[in-house]
Amino acid sequence: MAIFEKSSEKAVTRAIIAGFTKDMEKFADTDVIVVGGGPSGLIAARDLALKDVKVLIIERNNYLGGGFWLGGFLMNTITIRAPAHKILDELEIKHEEFEKGLHVVPGPLACSKLIAAACEAGAGVINMCSFDDVVLREKNRVSGAVVNWTPVSLLPKAVNCVDPIAFESKLVIDATGHDAVVVKKLEERGLIKTPGFGAMWIEKSEDAVVEHTGLAHPGLIVVGMSVSTTFGLPRMGPTFGSMLLSGRKGAEVAYKLLKKN
Repeated sequence: MAIFEKSSEKAVTRAIIAGFTKDMEKFADTDVIVVGGGPSGLIAARDLALKDVKVLIIERNNYLGGGFWLGGFLMNTITIRAPAHKILDELEIKHEEFEKGLHVVPGPLACSKLIAAACEAGAGVINMCSFDDVVLREKNRVSGAVVNWTPVSLLPKAVNCVDPIAFESKLVIDATGHDAVVVKKLEERGLIKTPGFGAMWIEKSEDAVVEHTGLAHPGLIVVGMSVSTTFGLPRMGPTFGSMLLSGRKGAEVAYKLLKKN
């Protein structure tokens, strides 16, 4: 006896094409593009989407979450320093206090619930999609992202001439971690200069990342470890509280700029 409703291969194919095309058309012109789907990018996208901002996450991997899955040294326990644990409470992610002010949570639990929160809030996602370049408008304002499929970059040079496409936006958020790929593209064009991130210093770095989160260039906001690379701050290693608080602050900065304009 059949369990499932009748369908066909062509119907499944059409459903995939129609759904994906609908999303691509919807987000071709958007309010905010978040490049990078790690914890800082996810919380920024989630917070903006909850305020009815049209926001698209572009992620080069086939999964979202970045290092939030793994914690440190491939041991998937996530550490969060207070007060960032309040975001875990907000997302109803169960955690434990290891010692005063230091909280731990399984990476797969924290990451999956953060991804779900961003998607349920209404953030769009295109993964296996790599940032290639910026869209620049008057006075070199960042006004979107040029993207291509991630596998294109893996093709031999002789056959990888695949033209990218572009998404326009009012703002772009660089949430690409240490690589800071959007910022680095501006640096290639002589529009910004980055000192690169420094050596590890957890207590110094986490506060500094949140403090420096914000506008790095007209139209471009930096969050998470992109902040460290942009402003020469220490790295913080395997703790993620500042990723969450930086993403939240980045969303606040973006929202204020959108309302102002």
